[in-house]
Amino acid sequence: MEEWWNALGLFMQSVWCITLFASLVFVIQTIMTFVGMDADGGMDVDLDVDSSGDGDGPFQLFTFRNFINFLLGFGWSIISFQGAIENQFLLILLATVIGVLLVMAVMAIFRFMSKMEQSGTIQMANAVGCKGNVYLKIPAEKRGEGKVQISVQGAIREFDAITLGEELETGAPIKVVEVVNDSTLLVERF
Repeated sequence: MEEWWNALGLFMQSVWCITLFASLVFVIQTIMTFVGMDADGGMDVDLDVDSSGDGDGPFQLFTFRNFINFLLGFGWSIISFQGAIENQFLLILLATVIGVLLVMAVMAIFRFMSKMEQSGTIQMANAVGCKGNVYLKIPAEKRGEGKVQISVQGAIREFDAITLGEELETGAPIKVVEVVNDSTLLVERF
């Protein structure tokens, strides 16, 4: 091992040190991300650059995570191509391009994943037309409230409910006719 290390020039020894350091930090960041502790906290330089061009808001370009990703692409590219490319300038240029491409790819993946987020807020207007069942008996002709369970936006929710017609017993199939307020629905037998 010592022979191999001494056979490397100063340039390659530096590249190996940088690459191994970046790899170790990347592994630590990955583990911390999977256990719910984002290792990037507090180390961002916010440029307020909207790189998407579609007005989604600020996108952070210079982050510690992006720096580590660049070093990974840069270092491992030099190590991989050192035997194939003799010119050190071309080797550094190629490694820089690969490092930048890796950062761009990771940023694109995170931007794509952030667009897949959902707020989890139920839009009451989406409840109209939904079907479900009576959970607690609903008195006839708006004489009181009962409760229903319906599936809205892919989630089963419980709401207060009233009806204009006959009493709806527990377990009766219902359909939402109208949203009365933020927590009450007008339903009818389905």
